[in-house]
Amino acid sequence: MSTETKEIDSKVQAELRENFGKGFARRLRAAGKIPAVIYGHGTTPVHVALPGHQVSLLIRRANAVLELEVEGKHQLTLVKDVQKDPVHQIIEHIDLLVVRKGEKIQVDVPVSVIGEPAPGTIAAQDANTVLLEVEATHIPERVEVDVEGLEEGVHITAADLTLPKGASLAVDPETLIVAISVPSATLAAEDEIAEADAALAAEQAEESEETKESDSE
Repeated sequence: MSTETKEIDSKVQAELRENFGKGFARRLRAAGKIPAVIYGHGTTPVHVALPGHQVSLLIRRANAVLELEVEGKHQLTLVKDVQKDPVHQIIEHIDLLVVRKGEKIQVDVPVSVIGEPAPGTIAAQDANTVLLEVEATHIPERVEVDVEGLEEGVHITAADLTLPKGASLAVDPETLIVAISVPSATLAAEDEIAEADAALAAEQAEESEETKESDSE
């Protein structure tokens, strides 16, 4: 099982905003900008406007880290929440958490299953993410779980994951990530075949017994 780590995504020029409300937010979005708030580490929340196209690309990755420049000051932030219009999927607002280089934070990292298990089995993914404690500037983009050739009954837990240097689990090590099993439809089909074979065997045995009785008369 492997993992991939990403560095700071990019520098982003942010503009301070002092006007609020839905009307102003709509005007910002119409101008290609995204309203956002920066908070954390005991600081006073700072409301900013972000360049829409650039930030939309950056936040396609989970746990994007942005290095903002606000009026000449640099601030490292983690994307904590992205609010979207449920119909049009337009980004309406972003929450940014203040982080510091070298600081450890807890984040949910996506789990990606690769490979094919043994023939006739499937890899059932029980957890799509795993909670890790990592450095803010070294967040894994994903953790990969290789199921190539694994047999029925194999369980992969959080403890089995290969983590990057400096990262540690923030969940129970016994948390189930992937289980290898035989599909229920396959099992049902096998049961039907077994039942049919058993019925045929019983019928043949009965016919054989009847033949013996006829021969003995």
